[in-house]
Amino acid sequence: MTNLPDPQHDSNVHQYIPNASQDVHEMLETIGVDSIDRLFDTIPDEVKLNRLLEIPGPWSEIESRRWFRGLAAKNRTAVDHLSFLGGGAYAHWSPSMIDQLLLRAEFLTSYTPYQPEVSQGTLQSIFEYQTHQCLLTGLDVANASLYDGSTALCEAVLMAERIVKGRHKVVIAKSVHPHYTATVRAYVQNLGLEIVEVGWKEDGRVDLDAIRSAVSAGDVFGVAIQSPNFLGVIEDYDAVAAAAEGVSKIAVVAEATSFGILSPPGEHGFDICVGEGQAWGIPTQFGGPYVGFMVVRDALKRHMPGRLVGETVDVDGKRAYVLTLATREQHIRRGKATSNICTNEALIALAANMYLSLLGKQGLREVATQCLQKTAYLRKRLREMENVTLPFDGPSYNELVVRTPHPANEILADLEHGKILGGIALAPFFEDRPNDFLVAVTELHTREQIDQFANALSAAIARESR
Repeated sequence: MTNLPDPQHDSNVHQYIPNASQDVHEMLETIGVDSIDRLFDTIPDEVKLNRLLEIPGPWSEIESRRWFRGLAAKNRTAVDHLSFLGGGAYAHWSPSMIDQLLLRAEFLTSYTPYQPEVSQGTLQSIFEYQTHQCLLTGLDVANASLYDGSTALCEAVLMAERIVKGRHKVVIAKSVHPHYTATVRAYVQNLGLEIVEVGWKEDGRVDLDAIRSAVSAGDVFGVAIQSPNFLGVIEDYDAVAAAAEGVSKIAVVAEATSFGILSPPGEHGFDICVGEGQAWGIPTQFGGPYVGFMVVRDALKRHMPGRLVGETVDVDGKRAYVLTLATREQHIRRGKATSNICTNEALIALAANMYLSLLGKQGLREVATQCLQKTAYLRKRLREMENVTLPFDGPSYNELVVRTPHPANEILADLEHGKILGGIALAPFFEDRPNDFLVAVTELHTREQIDQFANALSAAIARESR
């Protein structure tokens, strides 16, 4: 990257960049930098490449593909391992039809059209996506999707603050995904808002007394909890709603297939439900792109960020779809916008919509039932093992926290040597849990694979105990 010929003196460098040498010189002069290399000063020297790439050739396309396949084969991937990773990103089966349909040119964009009524197919897909969200959450109105689960929670917090004006605190359970809470903190740190975190009880469920105490202290506009939470424990929606009486109640769902079997938050007094829709058939792809969702009670719809697609009829009386409500800053004055969201994850939302449509009510319930049953089998196997404890006995859906006498990082590294990705260490999130790690099971795991994991874990503990 550095010590390459200066484009100002060598017209053959970077020919794919349509900037003449004089253009480059003027841009550098404008920003007060004397060379392109200065733009990369923040990158440590030891990771800079100070030579041209040593790519052999020239070759034909056939030869080039063969060479790159060999290079790619050196990578270690999750495909080569038996994976029990979860913590907000889950490996579920995705029908092959989804990938094929997404390749169609009409769909292959993440943007909502700027003349939306011309694109009735896109609007119909978004309308159906919104309908799925309402059916699954038990709430009334869904928007056209958000970036991901963490930013969806941010938007929910900001919306709750707009609804209950004059208050400056939001209560967030520590069992909400720590990355989600960190994202909210980044959003609100300069807005005069304060996050009050509350812990959990021995069973892994949120501390209801702590919620009551925080709400009764005043100045609280909302309470956010996750279920199943980051510890894998299912929360009691009714109990949380009662403890958070008088403020906005936000449910966060990071494992969206759980809607197939768990009672939805809208039936238990929650006002807002947000979360991550990756589990609806979206591959675990290096952290994204994923798709956030938001569903609210009807009375709150005008406070929602983003856009709502509605169904109507055209001048000929035929069914048609329109943008019913758009409160983003591209559509209205910035001062009146509810959010600076300028797009939605339309392509990923379409994939989620296809997944939910293909599986249907019974299919989604089957996925959820398998997750629940296989996690119960894993719990049974772990309880039979020596030197393994399960810190939380609250009800779980498809994740468990596992504890051994040894640091989780060492146990997980041992398992990885045997090509098993055994889970996520909790120490980076909670310093007082060095020996705990989170294990996830989905419908893709077989009984034999769960047995393999349990046996490998037992062997790893024995090796670490020597």
